[in-house]
Amino acid sequence: MMKQWKLKDIVLMSILGVVFGLIYLAFFGVGNVLYGVLTPFGLGPLSYELIFGVWFIVSIIAAYIIRKPGVAFTSETIAALTEVLVGSTAGPTLILSGMVQGLGAELGFAVTRWKDYRLRVLILSGMLAATVSFPYAYFMSGYDAYANWLVIAMFITRVISGALIAGLLGKYIADQLAATGALSGYPLGKERQKRHEQSSAS
Repeated sequence: MMKQWKLKDIVLMSILGVVFGLIYLAFFGVGNVLYGVLTPFGLGPLSYELIFGVWFIVSIIAAYIIRKPGVAFTSETIAALTEVLVGSTAGPTLILSGMVQGLGAELGFAVTRWKDYRLRVLILSGMLAATVSFPYAYFMSGYDAYANWLVIAMFITRVISGALIAGLLGKYIADQLAATGALSGYPLGKERQKRHEQSSAS
């Protein structure tokens, strides 16, 4: 797997992992605000699920840009490691959580043998990250204490968040980065340049 990576791939994965690790950490604050708003209605546990797709997004962005096996998993792991190093109160278990999420995202691309990076695959990847990470969170965070209807609502909300925030928004962010020309040396940048040339010629 790593033999396919070039130095520039590793550098970009590291940069994205660190940047989004910091963003991930900041979003815990957003989750706390939502928790405060929803708790009076008995829906506090849904607060983080609404934005959970944020915590998958770097895996989608990095994989969409670089398009090689293992990129989704590795970038997500780097982001989780960054959170811990910066001082997340979750501690080292957060690294394992990131690895589980990255594995779920990686499965979405593995389905097509890392050959299809259209929107539907990015959305699938975000949904699988949500699906794979939920059982882990269920046991680690004590979701069994919640009513069944609430657990089901949490799962559905996480999957939708994974599809929209990680998949849809992740693609938009990567496309905007590519539009600046900063990704010209990567598959996404080359794909964009090729489309531009084809549209200019037609």
